[in-house]
Amino acid sequence: MPDTLSLLLRNGVAVFGIAVIAAMTLAAVLAPRLAPFAPSEEFFDGLTLEGAPLPPNERFWLGTDLLGRDLLSRLIYGARTSLIIGIVANGVAVLTGAALGITAGYLSGWTGAAIMRFTDLMMAFPALLLAIALAAIFSPSLWIVALVIAMVNWVQVARVVYTQTRALVEKEYIEACRALGASSARILGRHVLPHLVPTMLVIGVTLIAAIAIVIGNLLADIAAPFIDPRIKLR
Repeated sequence: MPDTLSLLLRNGVAVFGIAVIAAMTLAAVLAPRLAPFAPSEEFFDGLTLEGAPLPPNERFWLGTDLLGRDLLSRLIYGARTSLIIGIVANGVAVLTGAALGITAGYLSGWTGAAIMRFTDLMMAFPALLLAIALAAIFSPSLWIVALVIAMVNWVQVARVVYTQTRALVEKEYIEACRALGASSARILGRHVLPHLVPTMLVIGVTLIAAIAIVIGNLLADIAAPFIDPRIKLR
């Protein structure tokens, strides 16, 4: 571990990337203090006389949008929303998918088949229809967005983890552990799960980068009243 950290710190590009990610994360966490305005606050002077958005100026550093809202504030709060959705939603998705994938892969038989058929059913279920159904049942909020993402993404994790688990449990050393009387909990904890952790980490990071942040930005307006209650027309 120290050698890996030393090698990472000697790589200028890696250090720059870490610094950028840290700065963006810090800005997202401190959004209420850093953002000059509330993200959904509309300004009468935020549009031109023709109703067009303002370009960057001394008051609105990145300009305004079509409703006269400050883009810089919306960008900072959008990063916060994306960070919450990315970590919470994909964390739940990875944990749920990994638990079901490991269970199905290790037990196999009718239990494993039932879990994987349920996974196939969820994979075929339209995500948009699920989002509409949840929004109709519950009040729209940031957590509903996270729940939808988690319910959509766990199936991918489950299928990958299931495949790797099936390959691992067929190894000779697993058979040797069983012959020596090792319990299932010991086999899973000591000989199966450590081999799956790198895969789970890669999948989790990929989902955060490729799916959660994009969906979070698209659906950020749904949770705007819950992010900052200072929504008013000034």
